[in-house]
Amino acid sequence: MTSLPFMLRRGWKPGDLGWVIGEHGRYYDLEWKLGVAFEAKVAEAMGAWMQRYDPARDLLLTAEDAEGPLGSISLDGSGPLAATDGARIRFFIMADRARGRGVGKVLVAEMMTFIRAAGFTRAFLTTFRGLDAARKLYETHGWVLTHEELDESWGTPLHEQRFDWKA
Repeated sequence: MTSLPFMLRRGWKPGDLGWVIGEHGRYYDLEWKLGVAFEAKVAEAMGAWMQRYDPARDLLLTAEDAEGPLGSISLDGSGPLAATDGARIRFFIMADRARGRGVGKVLVAEMMTFIRAAGFTRAFLTTFRGLDAARKLYETHGWVLTHEELDESWGTPLHEQRFDWKA
């Protein structure tokens, strides 16, 4: 497949949170049956993060074209875990029309550039088993699976995973 022409945009503009939250709700309900509790948790976490957003330590990165958002990824470098665990990648989601087109690869590469430029020497992310395309992107950039355990709190058994990166 060929790449889509798109641009990357850093920071927030009206509608970004709604798109990221909505895409999480739609995708994770359709593909994983996680339902409203998952979408609400994403909304709560993203809203709290944006209230303390520090552009020197945090990044909301969106890929978009003339039709709108193609994907987004975020880095929480100002949160309470940053001092002990490093920055945290969160809210990585792709529009269906962008999957398999290299947009996610560009988003993750740009995120890694930001992580290094912001001076982080460690970072982590949490996800779950089965999101293989994202896992491949992370591992390409030196992320390592460091923990996995079964979680049934969403009503669907998932193997939650933690990946860590060190400079």
